[in-house]
Amino acid sequence: MALFSHDQLEAIAGALGDTSAGLTGPEIQFLLASARMIDPGPMTKRIRIYNAFVDSQNTKRNRTHVLEFIRQAMKPARYSRDAERYEPMRALLNQALVFAGLIVDQTGNLSRVEAAQTLPEAKRRAQDLRADMEGRGVHPDVLSFCRAELVTDNYFHAVQEAVKSVADKMRTRTGLTDDGAILVDRVLGGDPPLLAINSRKTASERSEQSGFANLVRGTFGMFRNPTAHEARIYWEMSKEDAEDLLTIVSLIHRRLDKAQMPPRG
Repeated sequence: MALFSHDQLEAIAGALGDTSAGLTGPEIQFLLASARMIDPGPMTKRIRIYNAFVDSQNTKRNRTHVLEFIRQAMKPARYSRDAERYEPMRALLNQALVFAGLIVDQTGNLSRVEAAQTLPEAKRRAQDLRADMEGRGVHPDVLSFCRAELVTDNYFHAVQEAVKSVADKMRTRTGLTDDGAILVDRVLGGDPPLLAINSRKTASERSEQSGFANLVRGTFGMFRNPTAHEARIYWEMSKEDAEDLLTIVSLIHRRLDKAQMPPRG
């Protein structure tokens, strides 16, 4: 198995030791011990990880312990109390790992991919996706999820994060704190609903409201994990599938933007 190059180790350590999204000092200490690596001691986080990685590779002439550190660091269960940390760190790490032909998938496992050779190549997929979405005139709240860090490993992540924004918008509009199907039922169901996409005066309009609720509920069912603590669904997604799904999310955003809060008796 080929060793990581020094620039690859530097990039990986920089992602894992990132100031805002990376590991904490105590976490680094614990993980170095778990991976049976020598801890160079307190210093800048990224330099501490980098020095430990370099020493391990130089001493053992393999990258086994470096990979074990990454596996241990990216176990989703570690982040059950602060799940919002996981995806930003995974995205940063994958931008570094992709140059070594590896990624961490959403279950925390390392997988082989075709190695990127240049920085533009690593970002090209995101740029192409964003350009196509702009051409379709998608909602600006969806465009923000067509970023390089979200599509380094797979388009699925960009779509999944965009779907989260729908829930955020419904909570912002209503003040609720629910998630998933419960949130949809409370916001778009009921008589009257908290948010109505039409006047609901005719049977056709009431059917449209119900159908819209089913659309949002189904979209959540595909991409949302209400607890955010369990392993997330993951599959290979083409750019074309991502574009179609992001267009659906765009439609949902536009209807929510125009939705009104009916008076409640």
